[in-house]
Amino acid sequence: MSFPELSMPAFGRANRHLRLDTLVRLRWLAIAGQSLTVAGVHFGLGFTLPFGWCFTAIAVSSWLNIALRIRFPLSHRLRPGPATALLAFDIVQLSVLLFLTGGLQNPFSILLLAPVMISATALPPQRTLLLGCLAIALATLVGLTHLPLPWNGPDRPVLPLSYQLGNWAALVLGLGFTGSYAWRVAKEARDLSDALAATELVLAREQHLSQLDGLAAAAAHELGTPLATIALVARELSRLAPAEGEMADDIALLREQVERCRGILGKLASLQDDDGSPLDQLGLRLLIEEAAGPQRPFGVPFEIVMTGEKPEPVCRRNPGMIYGLGNIVDNAVDFASSTVTITAEWNQLHVTLTIADDGPGFPPDVLLRAGDPYLTHGTTENRAGGGLGLGLFIAKTLLERGGAVMEFSNLPAPASGACVRMRWLRDVFEADLLLPGSQNTQQSIPHGVGR
Repeated sequence: MSFPELSMPAFGRANRHLRLDTLVRLRWLAIAGQSLTVAGVHFGLGFTLPFGWCFTAIAVSSWLNIALRIRFPLSHRLRPGPATALLAFDIVQLSVLLFLTGGLQNPFSILLLAPVMISATALPPQRTLLLGCLAIALATLVGLTHLPLPWNGPDRPVLPLSYQLGNWAALVLGLGFTGSYAWRVAKEARDLSDALAATELVLAREQHLSQLDGLAAAAAHELGTPLATIALVARELSRLAPAEGEMADDIALLREQVERCRGILGKLASLQDDDGSPLDQLGLRLLIEEAAGPQRPFGVPFEIVMTGEKPEPVCRRNPGMIYGLGNIVDNAVDFASSTVTITAEWNQLHVTLTIADDGPGFPPDVLLRAGDPYLTHGTTENRAGGGLGLGLFIAKTLLERGGAVMEFSNLPAPASGACVRMRWLRDVFEADLLLPGSQNTQQSIPHGVGR
């Protein structure tokens, strides 16, 4: 199942591209810091260092910033390729300065972490890995070959090789840890933002269709007056015209069409009425059958167990509830080995539905986050096309909005399989409070959202 607008993780990806202005400002900050440091060491401390070459490297970075400011507007967003190239330039420029000022003996070598961390928060992992490898390679090179550490006087300190190896190891481990940490935090923020955007889209469609109902009722009200005028004129014409003949037939047809229009407008005006037809009422078994019906052709048999006191709970036909239950049944069918069991229990206080399969069950790490958006796991290879967790997230959101309490678990040993349990207060279940006006929102639920 697929729904391109929601299932792809590229939701708003263009808006997540790095702004050129951000990199330019950060580079100006680095240029200011490098200039102050080089000038302070040379003039303030009186240490000997290749002052001209250092400021040449800093000037190249300044010229690049000026060129970017002239060529692109402040709002320009960089695609991953150009952004990677600019961050790679920063790593190379800093490595040149480290080569000129003592290599890894220079305490400012820790700044090689900065471009990699920026990449981890905004670029794909492959780009971050590439920049990390570049930083490690250049750190190794300047650790082996570099000019002496700036110092004043004949007693220039020489750090032991083991200490320099420790600096190199700390830098490599820092690149790996901080890069992974920054990427993970940024990914969670992006996933949450995408999931909220997906939910907002679903609710916006639902609200849009509800607004259409109001517009239809308003249109019916506004058209009622001219239609009544037409009916009055048609009645006067029928009184004045001959009882038989072609004109009489035309007037009769006109009055017939007026009554037809009145009937259509009456239906439009009653779209939001609470009173529905008998077919709008669903018993609990019929609700289960309607939710599970689309999954029967896939060859996995269903076992439906009904346990409870009479009478059976009845609710209004609710597309949100049907979508949520159908989505959970769909997941059970995907992972079931031979059968899916749907158990319905009810009493005077509660209505409980349990959907279980005999598959491998939830992996422990997935069980802790079941229902979260953009949840993927290596065991999804038996699911056609993989999944992102968005469908289950939206289904869970829609059901819980109406007071349903959902629990995800595995069947106790020796049985195996996943189990999803939903419980409503019976008053809420029968009052149809899950989605107000739900009979008019069927098209707002995105069937086929990738899970």
